[in-house]
Amino acid sequence: MKALVTGASGFLGGALTRRLVRDGEHEVSILVRATSNLRDLEPVIDLVRVVTGDLGDARSLERAVEGVDIVFHSAARVDERGTREQFWAENVAATARLLAAAQDGGARRFVFISSPSALMDRDGGDQVEIDESVPYPEHYLNYYCETKAAAERLVLKADAPGFTTCALRPRAIWGAGDRSGPIVRLLDRAAAGTLPDLSFGKEVYASLCHVDNIVEACVKAAAGEKVGGNAYFIADAEQTNVWRFLGQVITEMGYQPPRRKLDPRLVNLLVDGIEFLRRTPYIAARWTPPLSRYSVAVMTRTGTYDTAAATRDFDYHPIIDRDRGMTELQSWLRTGEVNSETAL
Repeated sequence: MKALVTGASGFLGGALTRRLVRDGEHEVSILVRATSNLRDLEPVIDLVRVVTGDLGDARSLERAVEGVDIVFHSAARVDERGTREQFWAENVAATARLLAAAQDGGARRFVFISSPSALMDRDGGDQVEIDESVPYPEHYLNYYCETKAAAERLVLKADAPGFTTCALRPRAIWGAGDRSGPIVRLLDRAAAGTLPDLSFGKEVYASLCHVDNIVEACVKAAAGEKVGGNAYFIADAEQTNVWRFLGQVITEMGYQPPRRKLDPRLVNLLVDGIEFLRRTPYIAARWTPPLSRYSVAVMTRTGTYDTAAATRDFDYHPIIDRDRGMTELQSWLRTGEVNSETAL
């Protein structure tokens, strides 16, 4: 079987590429930009076919999908920085272009990495043990949520005889090797003493997803016979008390846990002001805000997910538990390799 991975220079895409090579059941191609940093693929780079190009370039897509059986699409614009046009171009138009190229090239499977953020309502609240029956919201929290939902819909609609598509929804992918994910960013702020306690006195729970668990789900979904046209939540076995867990990890890393509490009314005012400024395309394209409606929602709303559908349809079971994953992450962080670069 021949497989193509997009986003292979990123955390998830790199881990998936290494897993596919290690399993030895696929000939692996990756689509990367000429400027992509491939340092995390060094152990396997000589064993993969590297296609230099871009999701916006039809010719490079044609080269990338040539002879491919399975496409794993993990590339996306995830940063808060960006205009609506940029998010639509990179998350929606790019996915549509890749879908079309994959179908025209004769691929039989398309596994899309989506996100539970696609279901986060701008005006909503906690989502507790939700399953795939929850509909898309009328109002999205930000452009990322909006465009992940739009891209997911395109992927699921494209399912057809001979071309099986599905979407996987992991939240807050984490683990050793993560250079710029949510947990690492929070630890960076804790180390700098700039991380406030945004719990507002509330217990906030989350279904996180270790990178090895979502990679396992990708591999199994690609072979599943019942996945066509479906989206699936993918998560760790444990549900995490976000602020208690952060405090524990931060303390174990030798940093001071967040103690500065903010008035929620002040936070709302700050976010409103920031969102107003970001309506200006020049600012939106160049500035990653310290707070946003989305980041506050992620840190203050419970988001836990029922993964029974993934277990039923393609036998998904987490292969890494939180304690083991966190031990490995802390060990890796202490090597000092992590930095704030975002892989492209």
